[in-house]
Amino acid sequence: MTGPRVSLPGGRHYVCGLRRAPVGPAGEEFAVLNRFDNRSVPGEAEVRYLDGDFRVLRPGAFVRCAITGVAIPLEELKYWSVERQEPYAGPEAVLQRLYPGRTT
Repeated sequence: MTGPRVSLPGGRHYVCGLRRAPVGPAGEEFAVLNRFDNRSVPGEAEVRYLDGDFRVLRPGAFVRCAITGVAIPLEELKYWSVERQEPYAGPEAVLQRLYPGRTT
């Protein structure tokens, strides 16, 4: 299902989309946002990490690095693990997770 067209400053246009999926036996539904939906909600987001993309389950402005605890704005999130479902602040944090105790 697609929603309204959103125009942002600078002439960029996006089509907002919400995907609805049944959750419980009573047929409850929840909305799933993608990385291009509005991030005006402050606080930490809940994210599902996918191959080459991620899906925002609960809107927020940032996620926390699993290694350093640093807040990572969703617009700047580039490193995560699909298997572990955790974000990383940068390549150094990824190396710390993969090779703990190793120094460069």
